[in-house]
Amino acid sequence: MSQIDTNKDVLSEDTDGYSDGDNLKLVPVAESIRYRKRAQSAEKRNEILAEQLNQAESKAKKAAEQLSEVQFEQNLTHKLAAAGVVDLETAVLIAKTRMEDSSKADLEGVIEQLKKEKQYLFRNNSNEVAVAQRTSGAKDRETGNQAVLERAAKTAARTGNRTDLQEYLKLRRSFL
Repeated sequence: MSQIDTNKDVLSEDTDGYSDGDNLKLVPVAESIRYRKRAQSAEKRNEILAEQLNQAESKAKKAAEQLSEVQFEQNLTHKLAAAGVVDLETAVLIAKTRMEDSSKADLEGVIEQLKKEKQYLFRNNSNEVAVAQRTSGAKDRETGNQAVLERAAKTAARTGNRTDLQEYLKLRRSFL
């Protein structure tokens, strides 16, 4: 036997019948199929999670845009109220449209321009304090309300009529 033949024998003994270039281990077919299915399901899950991540990122982006819009509108509302606006909703709408039209318009400049062009939206004297006025549904309290309340109570007690009692209770709620 030559030396080359003995090297092949030694080589074949070390690799258990595999040649040096074919150093792979054989796996049973059922296990190979199971590994392949697991890999496919992992890839599918990866795609689903990637899509969910994209959706979550787009929702977060939309929420951030909405938050910035709300913060801008709140800031605009506060500045317009401080400037003495009478009709706040109208002034906010006009200011927003002007801010959208001109990209480099600043908030203070738009408010000053509104004061010049639409003076009817602002109070004449900015030193006046805005006081909430009563609506038409709110009644002013009458003077001598204790006497009115006592008279209604005496009438309800004397007559025992339900309408008089209801009138007394209504007066009592409005005075207290």
